[in-house]
Amino acid sequence: MKTTKHKQLQTRSFMIISLAILFMGFAGISLGQADQPEIKLTKQEKAQVVDSITRFMADKYVFPDMGKKMGDLITQNLKDGAYENISNPQDFAGKLTEDLRTVNNDRHIGVQYNPEYIAMMKKANADENNKELEEYEKRRSEYSNYNFKEVKILPGNVGYLKFNSFQDASNAGPTAIAAMNFLAHTDALIIDLTDNGGGSPLLIQLITTYFFEEPEHLNSFYIREGDKTEQFWTLPYVPGPKMIKTDIYVLTSGYTFSGAEEFTYNLKNLKRATIVGETTGGGAHPVDMHIINDHFGISVPYGRAVNPVTNTNWEGTGVEPDVKVTRDKAIETAYMLALEKRLEKEEDKEIRNSVSWTIDGMKAKQNPATVEEKTMKLYVGVYGPRKITFENGELYYQRENRPKMKMVPMKDDMFMFNDIDYFRVKFIKEGNKVIALEGNYDNGRTDRNDKS
Repeated sequence: MKTTKHKQLQTRSFMIISLAILFMGFAGISLGQADQPEIKLTKQEKAQVVDSITRFMADKYVFPDMGKKMGDLITQNLKDGAYENISNPQDFAGKLTEDLRTVNNDRHIGVQYNPEYIAMMKKANADENNKELEEYEKRRSEYSNYNFKEVKILPGNVGYLKFNSFQDASNAGPTAIAAMNFLAHTDALIIDLTDNGGGSPLLIQLITTYFFEEPEHLNSFYIREGDKTEQFWTLPYVPGPKMIKTDIYVLTSGYTFSGAEEFTYNLKNLKRATIVGETTGGGAHPVDMHIINDHFGISVPYGRAVNPVTNTNWEGTGVEPDVKVTRDKAIETAYMLALEKRLEKEEDKEIRNSVSWTIDGMKAKQNPATVEEKTMKLYVGVYGPRKITFENGELYYQRENRPKMKMVPMKDDMFMFNDIDYFRVKFIKEGNKVIALEGNYDNGRTDRNDKS
């Protein structure tokens, strides 16, 4: 029944990644619930858990009046027998969480059952030389590559970065820095947070600093204990070149939560990014994790975000995107926005041709063309080293001994390929007769072969 002191291991996180991450393992190296002997809940333990939660909420919750209401609610529920028939500890934790959230729908509140994890936390609190929990957290984070999932450069020099949590910068920092340096020379950057549940503000600081030349006040947190406010600014230094002129697009979904929302909200209100996707989950409270007993713990929000531009936050409302589309359309929408903006600004003719090429391909994928079978059969034949065949209702292209590739129609006489993005073919006609095939390349070069 105390607050854990193991601050470095995410037990106190301004933007909680998720309760599952705090209390549970993950596939591959988990402290699986199924592996733990399940306790048999007693009436006395239920009462102890409810009593402890009631005191934590009254003493620690960011809004004292709401904290008291939550405590009063579960205390009354216990008296009324609402938990009497619950014997499974997981179900008990779930029901308590559900009841607490009914007061003001704060999704950062959560009761969890995980005896093994709590035992490690107790050892860490009792002995600072005990590294069991630290090693577990490190192993888990490394196994998931700190939740950095994908980094690449799309045609048109548009960067794409997807990561699913903001883990502690002291560990995840080198991975984030490597990703940002890889993307440093892109003209636009898409940051995919559609599966990001939040995390540490320190990694938010690190990544965001790459987008600003001068110091920027990103966010503040009002802390109930001590009636104080903590500010977060961009850092004075980050390794590698900054991306101060790069157009930023942030992808969001209904799953995007907490720290991922702070990152999005900060950039939106600083007018540094275009937000594309769905309204986010709506969690703006930093949390503290408290141990209740050997079996149960609870996360209690102890503060609230205060944005320096809006003087409020996204709690309960989420962050509204600038361009609202479903999450499955967010990437292609942001990509097209980035390409079209690039085309408007670009003066280099060769680069403009390359960007236009990519846009035409994107439009063709979004609005697929259809070509009649009788027209496709006119294209069958040999064109110098190139050969066109018709198989199962599709045209295929093959050059000499290279693999065949399915042709994707852009219009009646123009085709592209899913396998390569730098080459397309156009058929040349005289009247109704096909006389040649023209190869088109993204750098503007063309070549032609007459039909045999």
